Amino acid sequence: MHRSGSKPTVDKIFVILNPAAKGEKARNFADKIRSLSRTAVIARTTGPGEARVLAKKAAADGFKVVVAAGGDGTINEVVNGIAGTHAILGVLPIGTMNVYAAELGLPAGNLRACWELILEGHTRLVDLPKANGQYFVQLAGIGFDAQIVEETSWDFKKTLGPLSYVISATQIASRKPPLLSIEHDHGITNGSFILIGNGRYYGGPFGIFSGAQIDDGLLDVLVFKNLGYLDIVRYLNAIIFGTHTKLKDVSYFQTRKASITSDERVPVEVDGEVVGELPMKFRFSSRKLRVIAPRATV
Repeated sequence: MHRSGSKPTVDKIFVILNPAAKGEKARNFADKIRSLSRTAVIARTTGPGEARVLAKKAAADGFKVVVAAGGDGTINEVVNGIAGTHAILGVLPIGTMNVYAAELGLPAGNLRACWELILEGHTRLVDLPKANGQYFVQLAGIGFDAQIVEETSWDFKKTLGPLSYVISATQIASRKPPLLSIEHDHGITNGSFILIGNGRYYGGPFGIFSGAQIDDGLLDVLVFKNLGYLDIVRYLNAIIFGTHTKLKDVSYFQTRKASITSDERVPVEVDGEVVGELPMKFRFSSRKLRVIAPRATV
């Protein structure tokens, strides 16, 4: 059930802009946001981690709403800055990856409509999971996809675009996969690659966690047992058709907490950014996150 909050005071909105684009395109985004509200404070980031610092300061300075204007990485930084405070999260999806915006049901590609939602001020209380001490909003990946993120350099991505991830994935798939062990509410499950979701979506429009809700207090977990070339193709095909949870070498379950270990070095990513390596514990914060979202439709 959605819970409504009071309408935010317009002059207490702080916008953190972190567009994927730089230069003139970034200035255009700032101008568009400024044209929507002359009273909101807008700050542009200049490097990784700055959105978190800005968000923490904004909350300390009494801003009621802190808006992440960017992709999922920006949202993650802002959330880690305001977690534990009374600040409300707002989202303006302008980045290259906006999975959390889709999860919230925000109008894609319509900056004005998203801003009007922020001014309307309807909020939801949603779960705030964390990997060790790092909060995340949408997804954690242990193993394969974290390795892809880790091993795909910025220059490689800039030169080849999405193809860079395919090349990295192909190289990783040629290696022997690590053995991962996840301890959860129902026992212990082993596999080669694990995804943990707080919502339904992964990587865009793929609703791979069919039973997930962002306010049910449960983590949705997918454990893939194999990781060869043909296995990856088979998994991807099943995900596209929504049949992946029926595969014999895929386990899908829900849990309130999880601990993952491996005898090998295995990276972990949350919301698209590598944050460390195993061992790692996944839990929920005792405090929910208040986020601006559309009203529920009946």
